[in-house]
Amino acid sequence: MKIAVPLETYPGERRVALTPQSVKQLVAQSYEVLVQTGAGEGAGYSDAEFEQAGARCSSDRAELIGSGDVVLQVRGLGANPEAGQADLELFERGPAEQISIAQHDPLWRPELAQQLSQRQVRVLALETIPRISRAQSMDVLSSMATIAGYKAVLLAADRLPQMFPMLMTAAGTVSAARVFVIGAGVAGLQAIATARRLGAIVQGYDIRPAAAEQIRSLGAKSVELPVASEDAEDAGGYARAQGEEFNRRQRELLAEVIAASDVVITTAAIPGAPSPVLITAEMVAAMKPGSVIVDLAAERGGNCELTEADRDVSSGGVTVLGPTDLPSRVPRHASQMFSNNLTTLIKHLTHEGHLELDLADEITHDVLVADRGEVLHPRMRAKLGLPESESESETETETETEAAE
Repeated sequence: MKIAVPLETYPGERRVALTPQSVKQLVAQSYEVLVQTGAGEGAGYSDAEFEQAGARCSSDRAELIGSGDVVLQVRGLGANPEAGQADLELFERGPAEQISIAQHDPLWRPELAQQLSQRQVRVLALETIPRISRAQSMDVLSSMATIAGYKAVLLAADRLPQMFPMLMTAAGTVSAARVFVIGAGVAGLQAIATARRLGAIVQGYDIRPAAAEQIRSLGAKSVELPVASEDAEDAGGYARAQGEEFNRRQRELLAEVIAASDVVITTAAIPGAPSPVLITAEMVAAMKPGSVIVDLAAERGGNCELTEADRDVSSGGVTVLGPTDLPSRVPRHASQMFSNNLTTLIKHLTHEGHLELDLADEITHDVLVADRGEVLHPRMRAKLGLPESESESETETETETEAAE
């Protein structure tokens, strides 16, 4: 089978879906790997390195995508809605059961994954890999969130008009910066750990009661509010949207902590939904001049009312950063982690030298969101106004029967 790795076309994207080290592993499993010329340059990988690993490099994107049984990308059509349109007709020329594996943003732009699927493509979205133990090594979202949390702290440290650690010098004592991280998922925990390593006084908060222990384990103080939710995450381990009354009460209780912080890093994102607003303009106005907010939820509107995606906003001396490309700013390690996740997934899907999609397997079932014109993922179907699939109806019937028994 042929695996094709095109050059990423999303503006500013520097990652590559496969690294030379991963190419070696796939070639050893009898895959033929085609890499577009220059695909790895942004991450520091030359065409020569890919060729030495066993790949064939080609400058012909049409030939590359059109001949690939499996097309691997960092950003598929849903995550690259404008530039990605140019690849649609190239997929139409591909094999009968061509497979696209990438970040497709299926819960935010389900119509684009559907559009690609209508080219008779089998669409595997990396965002929907289940959060179960045996899928951890394939979890691209967690890998990229690790990098985003780390990089967010470095951005804040660069923009803050003071140092992070406490220092005792001949010129006097320099007090430590106070960092507050909202959301203790993968990105939040990495931000807490990085800020602690830089010597800041760190506090963390999450609506999930179980997260408090994780925050404390990293040497930070867990902010406890009397608004903890017992319904904060869904069955897949992802955050669940809360009601506006809950968010309003949460903002009131967080205001005092935010006002006393030099740096606030927010990470609260809901898959397929706008980010909850946790910091109002009024709360920003109460912060000290020179303070910095790094909003990692900027791509979906942001956790701060003043956030603008990919822009720096200044209000009353407070800087609000809304980066959406932090993994791409650390392209070498981001590509390495992404590639390792992707390679592990491909090996999981490989049977006797061929990539096969066994829907009886939980990982395969969840990651295959659309198949040759048919939308499979229930949340995508709901957003597109499609009726429940037969399998969903059967599952609900079985659940109702079990409950009755």
